[in-house]
Amino acid sequence: MAQITLKGNPIETSGELPAVGSKPPQFTLTKTDLSDSTSADYAGKRIVYNIFPSIDTPVCAASVRKFNSEASSLDNTVVLCISADLPFAHTRFCEVDGLKDVVPLSSFRSSQFGMDFGVEITSGPLVGLLSRAVIITDADGVVLYAEQVPEIAQEPDYAAAIAALQ
Repeated sequence: MAQITLKGNPIETSGELPAVGSKPPQFTLTKTDLSDSTSADYAGKRIVYNIFPSIDTPVCAASVRKFNSEASSLDNTVVLCISADLPFAHTRFCEVDGLKDVVPLSSFRSSQFGMDFGVEITSGPLVGLLSRAVIITDADGVVLYAEQVPEIAQEPDYAAAIAALQ
């Protein structure tokens, strides 16, 4: 398990992120139209997994906006914005902000995602939500970059994440 903080207070996650050089677990998540989305849907693409607790918080919203602006210029790359929020919250947020270059996905029907990726928060007031993390895979599905953000209220290292794709 990883230990992170929420406003300086220690909390824990269900495990560790997939290691650089490994392949992340397969997944099934829910799209905004309530259909399933699986890892197979993105085969052959480079993937940015932007994982966060809730789209309705300022830092999470900032990460979705930032990766949306960066994604438009990246070849053969898809940005998956993943949280336990209901798909309706993802839809509302993306429509209001005009975000079209990210794929919002919900883990609300798949608690296995958080456990498999080591990002389910297991202690503290956010138990059951996902921690803030960024994982990047190449077109072969191999992890190039993995960042478990140590403080929930902190933004990820965007420059390092994008550099992994160049």
